[in-house]
Amino acid sequence: MAEVTVSELAKSVGAPVERLLKQMQEAGLSQKAEDAMVSDEEKQQLLTYLKTSHGEASSGPAKITLKRKTTTTLKTGSGSARKTVNVEVRKKRTYVKRDPQELETEAEVEAPEQVAAPEPTPPVAETPVEPVVSEPAPEAPTRSSFVDDAEEKRLAAQERRRAEEERHQAELKAREEARREEDTKKEQEPVPIVPTAPPADKEDTKHGKKKERREPKDGDEESKHRKRAGKAGKRTLGPKKGSKAELYALVEDEGLSDEVLARRKSMRAQHKASNKHAFKKPTQKIVHEVEVPETIVVSELAQRMSVKAGEVIKQLMKMGAMATINQPLDQETAQIVVEEMGHQVKLVSEDDIETALEQELSYEGEAQPRAPVVTVMGHVDHGKTSLLDYIRETKVASGEAGGITQHIGAYKVKTEHGEIAFLDTPGHAAFTAMRARGAQCTDVVILVVASDDGVMPQTEEAILHARAAGVPIVVAINKCDKEGADPERVKNELVAKEVIPEEWGGDTQFVEVSAHTGAGIDQLLEAVSLQAEVLELTAVKDAPAKGVVVESRVDKGRGVVATLLIQQGTLKHGDLVLAGQSYGRVRAMTNELGQDVKEVGPSSPVEILGLDNAPSAGDDFAVLSDERKAREIAEFRVEKERKEKLQRQQAAKLENMFAGMDSEQKKVLPVVVKADVRGSMEAIQASLAEIGNEEVEVHVVSSGVGGITENDINLALTSGAIVIGFNVRAGAPTRRLAESEGVEIRYYSIIYQLLDDVKSALSGMLSPERVETIVGIADVREVFSSPKFGQVAGCMVTEGTVYRNKPIRVLRDNVVIYEGELESLRRYKDDVNEVRNGMECGIGVKNYDVKVGDQIEVYDVKEVAREL
Repeated sequence: MAEVTVSELAKSVGAPVERLLKQMQEAGLSQKAEDAMVSDEEKQQLLTYLKTSHGEASSGPAKITLKRKTTTTLKTGSGSARKTVNVEVRKKRTYVKRDPQELETEAEVEAPEQVAAPEPTPPVAETPVEPVVSEPAPEAPTRSSFVDDAEEKRLAAQERRRAEEERHQAELKAREEARREEDTKKEQEPVPIVPTAPPADKEDTKHGKKKERREPKDGDEESKHRKRAGKAGKRTLGPKKGSKAELYALVEDEGLSDEVLARRKSMRAQHKASNKHAFKKPTQKIVHEVEVPETIVVSELAQRMSVKAGEVIKQLMKMGAMATINQPLDQETAQIVVEEMGHQVKLVSEDDIETALEQELSYEGEAQPRAPVVTVMGHVDHGKTSLLDYIRETKVASGEAGGITQHIGAYKVKTEHGEIAFLDTPGHAAFTAMRARGAQCTDVVILVVASDDGVMPQTEEAILHARAAGVPIVVAINKCDKEGADPERVKNELVAKEVIPEEWGGDTQFVEVSAHTGAGIDQLLEAVSLQAEVLELTAVKDAPAKGVVVESRVDKGRGVVATLLIQQGTLKHGDLVLAGQSYGRVRAMTNELGQDVKEVGPSSPVEILGLDNAPSAGDDFAVLSDERKAREIAEFRVEKERKEKLQRQQAAKLENMFAGMDSEQKKVLPVVVKADVRGSMEAIQASLAEIGNEEVEVHVVSSGVGGITENDINLALTSGAIVIGFNVRAGAPTRRLAESEGVEIRYYSIIYQLLDDVKSALSGMLSPERVETIVGIADVREVFSSPKFGQVAGCMVTEGTVYRNKPIRVLRDNVVIYEGELESLRRYKDDVNEVRNGMECGIGVKNYDVKVGDQIEVYDVKEVAREL
């Protein structure tokens, strides 16, 4: 490289000319002006000085040790004595960094005929080390006979370097003291704090944007300092006080402006403050508000209180209860634990989520009259389907070209008195299943009875279903156009079933109709409308929709298809619907004519798509606004149904029928009776009616002839009854339904066994009889005052035995004046549990003033089971 001027050198290295001249003078060079020339040797001298002053001369490792490990396998022996031995060979080689002057000295004194010579680049000499295992080590390079002289020269060079280093350390110490004096003077002056932004020299590859790179300027001392600090591997802004790093920092700060020094000092203070731990240990106990549901596990309770589970278990042990980490606790126990540990309790019910949902669904607004919802029921082949078809064809499809395109099980009929909504349910099973889930979607029931057949078994079941649901009945006497029709006979048979016509002083409307000719259809619809006016059915239209699921299915290609009946509000396209245990947004809506609609009002059936799974018939549905909340409620209902199913399986057992009944009311045992013949059924009913007294009785929910059907199981489920089969059995689908719903079925072939089991169940429902027996009498002979026990009666046991833990009566002149319990029973100075006849004792009576001459009567109470 050719000679350059000082100004050109300063421009090439990016430093001020004044600072470069100062550093050159400190390095021992003679340049003092900007136009002075600098040779290559002077540049090298300046570079060596800067490296020495910045601590880079001694940087880098002085010794490197390399290790290598190899494993080989040897097989020895033959036959059964053959063995495999693993041989591990370890090698270690150490490389020592040599001083260049020492290498030059050795090169001069070594003989020219040496074979091995140190490598010139890099200047590292190889020093072999003996391996761990017995492997021949590499031979060391030979040296000449002048090795001792070289060693002396190398030691002399080391002494020279040590002296130079001591001189350099003394100079650094002097500069440090001078710098501290200047800092002490400057601390008295206010120093402006200028925030600095982090260098933005990296490319943001994630967003495809390139950040601007700040190029260092000639006078930017701080940027060059950062560059040097980065090269030296410094990661902190503030070196430790008194360390070697602080000395280097002070040296590097030399010559910087006051603004840069102030900024650097501020950055070091901020870095020191950022390293300070921000967490402070709480000085007082933190009180949490713990939500306690009806049942909670120990581990979850501990988590809500922010304590370890062992602390909760320890508290339970203090209370006398042994528990594990996964054991559930009832609400009362959990409440006591939380209060004992110093936290606040918030009792939460499992039904709070349902209660909050009901409060959220507000139907405040103007209530408008709505159409009644009607279900047609009756015996098989009595004309239900024909009646519905006639109403549908004449009242709905008369104005439609081509008739009805699609029928979804529900439709509306326009009459002179208003609209009527009909539900086309498949028999009693669906109606019972819907009522079993608490759905009250039907306002009026049309009971169809054939005039030529009269009242049949399914007609009686329909009456029972309607009464159990509390729905009014309108009787349609069908087939009045046939020969042999006798409507009066039907009326007489229904009167026997307590369905009395209005003309006979009852409250049930009877209409004679014919589904074949259409006679009386208008009068039937008018009777239904009149019944709806009496009920005064209203609904709010301008509100989120709410109603009941009529039926649901899964179609291939369409997904879940659900038929809904809106009872309140208006259902719109895109609404979020929560139906039982399923939820989803309405993707499509069609009415009973198969036409796409955008919104549907109250008392209207509609078929929707979009639910995640098929809901059950009778499930309530509502429109929500939060999808997350809908999912939480659906999951809660799934868990709740599982628990209720387990409870029903226990409650439906015959032995547990009397559990949970109110003792003040008359207890009833509901049963469903099925027999093989009518004579046996009537005999069983008469015998069951005679069993019972003023406290308990048997209530026959339903009775019939034939096998046990699924309808009997659904009816028993809704009424909490047991099913009794006399010489009849239940089919496989019926048994599976009974097992899944927890309904008990009992089979009998002897009527006396049936009656004995029912009597035993009723006897268990009776309240037990309390019998008192006097076990001991003691006469009061003297009364003493004790500072510990108060008044103590000195007594003589005259009859029986006086027990400490039994109730007592105090008699004065053969009149009972006090009833209570003993506070203490002592004989001499010892506490005893009993004192026999003829012995003296001391009796302490709690909360009573005993006098001489009183008699203390000890008695026992036993509960004796009663029998019918």
